[in-house]
Amino acid sequence: MNMTNSQLYLRLLSYVKPYWRIFLLSIVATAITAATEPLLPALLKPMLDGTFVNRDETIIRLVPVFILLIFLVRGIASFVSAYTIGWVGDKVVMDLRNEMFRKLMTLHTRYYDDHATGQLISKFTFDVTRVTEAATNVVTVTIRDSIIIIGLMGWLLYLNWKLTMITLIMLPVIAMVIRVINVRMRSSSRDSQRAMGNVTQVIEESITAHKVVKLFGGQQYESERFGDRANWVRRYSMKQTAANAANVPIVQMVAAFALAFLFYLAIEQSRTDGKTVGEFLSYIVAMMMLTSPLKRIAGVSVYLQNGLAAAESVFELLDTPNESDTGKVEIERAKGKIAFEHVNFSYQPDQADARLALRDICLDIPAGQSVALVGASGSGKTTIANLVPRFYSPTSGRITLDGHDLADLTLASLRANIALVSQEVVLFNDTVAANIAYGQMREVPEAEIIAAATAAHAMEFIKDMPQGLNTLVGEKGVRMSGGQRQRIAIARAILKNAPILILDEATSALDSESERHVQAALETLMQGRTTLVIAHRLSTIEKADRIVVMQKGQIVEIGTHRELLDKGGVYAQLHHIQFELNETVSENPPATPV
Repeated sequence: MNMTNSQLYLRLLSYVKPYWRIFLLSIVATAITAATEPLLPALLKPMLDGTFVNRDETIIRLVPVFILLIFLVRGIASFVSAYTIGWVGDKVVMDLRNEMFRKLMTLHTRYYDDHATGQLISKFTFDVTRVTEAATNVVTVTIRDSIIIIGLMGWLLYLNWKLTMITLIMLPVIAMVIRVINVRMRSSSRDSQRAMGNVTQVIEESITAHKVVKLFGGQQYESERFGDRANWVRRYSMKQTAANAANVPIVQMVAAFALAFLFYLAIEQSRTDGKTVGEFLSYIVAMMMLTSPLKRIAGVSVYLQNGLAAAESVFELLDTPNESDTGKVEIERAKGKIAFEHVNFSYQPDQADARLALRDICLDIPAGQSVALVGASGSGKTTIANLVPRFYSPTSGRITLDGHDLADLTLASLRANIALVSQEVVLFNDTVAANIAYGQMREVPEAEIIAAATAAHAMEFIKDMPQGLNTLVGEKGVRMSGGQRQRIAIARAILKNAPILILDEATSALDSESERHVQAALETLMQGRTTLVIAHRLSTIEKADRIVVMQKGQIVEIGTHRELLDKGGVYAQLHHIQFELNETVSENPPATPV
């Protein structure tokens, strides 16, 4: 949804509303700071006339006191203003980041498919800080300098209204300059934010894949890729810098022309109408002091346009529809009967010519039965598994659980009945115990964690770790081997004790010895549970109740291991190829390095 500048800004200010008292204090302190500015040229008149011309002893004694009082009040008010606006700004940043993160947790899987990780991270680290500049700093700067300008203009009108009226000529010119430059600033700011997201993406990919980069000699390529993205950030930044650099001097030149003209007129006027030295200098100083707030008012548009462009990016995320959860039915512990009824699925449902990843899938899985999905890569195995927890929804047809359409079930109750062990093991930078107990909305006794780890054959290596269950696993489990990470993930699924299991290559990262132990643990775990097993190694699914053979998004064969072998179809051919490959490897093992 496109919003106007005023709508965007009002929405930004709504995040300041909870802290309006502190924000109001900041504005009051800012107003006091601003109000002291016109007092300085106003003091010049009595100070010069009273001391150097009239030799007034009272004024001679009081003027220094007034100057000290002005700067004391100004200093205190300035500190309060800066501190409070900083406090409000940090609070707004925190609130926006929290809201954005909560939104991330509710977004559809397809959103993550369509958006690069670096772009999303950039919204949190780069865009949101620019938003707060517009929401807080722009307001205080505008209020402060507007008060200063009004105060100085009021003093100038008091001293000489005829000359002062001439200064108003430059205001429309300044407004026109600011308007023209604002358009360029907004466009450059949008481009800069996108470029910064690309930089973040390259950094994230290079850090995550640092082993691949080193092994395949990609350092130079990644450096060049990063340099290219960084150069685009620089180019867009320079466009903003050029616009900003042009903005201020143009405004200053307009003001300088007016000031020079007025200076000439003031001198000429002082010769004829008997203006005192104090009045003349006070007028000139006030005129010169006008240039700084005018300069800041002109420059504030930079922060405003950057903030509004960043706000578009932030609100684009916040306004993204949540993952659809229209279901009203809450189930406790499901029995586990799953049925696919003429299910079709496409990853691009909005495109008329989109290819179907699944085509007319009809499959009944009785409660407690283990079903293995096999087939070549891209045949639709993982897609079927992703439809069960509603990571995606069918393009047409429906899927039921215990007779309930999955669309009618609440996501929370549906997913509470499903445990997942995927090929890409996800571990968090926390302790082993916390990773095993992840997602449990209760205090999990250590005995239960140990039992789950033992069943997954994980205690064998956990007990040898420095702090046992309290050992930190590192980012993505980097301090553990692939087989160890897999067994921690299996222990997590065991502890959840869900009636439905999805095992996506659950033993793929294990060595032969570990696989034998874990396979036995999984077979015990699968008893009485509905299990979807995705496997490439057919030897791991020979005991499955049924094997579903997939090919190009369709089911081509269903049966037991023996039935499919006897049939001599696709499964038998896959089995034969793997059997021959295993025999070849067994007869010609790789040489052992000396």
